[in-house]
Amino acid sequence: MKKLLITAAVTASLVSPSVLADSTPVMFSSINGFNAPSAQKVNGVRLAVLHGQVQEVNGVDFSVLGLSESDRTTGVNFGLFFGAAKVNQEMKGASLGLLNWNEGETLGANVGLVNMTHDVRGLNWSAVNYSDGYTMADVGFASISDKSNFQLGLFNMTNEIDGVQIGLLNCADNGFLKCFPFINF
Repeated sequence: MKKLLITAAVTASLVSPSVLADSTPVMFSSINGFNAPSAQKVNGVRLAVLHGQVQEVNGVDFSVLGLSESDRTTGVNFGLFFGAAKVNQEMKGASLGLLNWNEGETLGANVGLVNMTHDVRGLNWSAVNYSDGYTMADVGFASISDKSNFQLGLFNMTNEIDGVQIGLLNCADNGFLKCFPFINF
């Protein structure tokens, strides 16, 4: 494993024009804050194995067997082989993985097994969608949010629905009825 990390670091530093630059076109990240090359901004492609963390990714962020973490991402988070993505402040684009964990604002789509979000101006599509803020559209087996415009699934629950819920059981504090089968608005 250590030889693999060293090989990836050397390869990434040769591809990058400057190892000491604030941004890089290619990065390999792993545990204990290891980033090769050492930068906080990626404008291109990053591969995070186990756990990788940077401030910003513009491009494609691949995660393998763990968590890829950034403060801001513009582009695509793509989880490979049990990969997950965490965005702390702002996501613009798409997150595709087993777990998509976005603590800030998302403009785009989260597609996976579980989506844990804050504010989503776009689509959450997974088995379980959980949001402690606003979601524009949730599609899944179970969707739970603070405020939503549209929910489609077996079980939908929100404090405030601005549009419609369609599913087996739909609960909204401000709905037609607090809980109602098939449709609530």
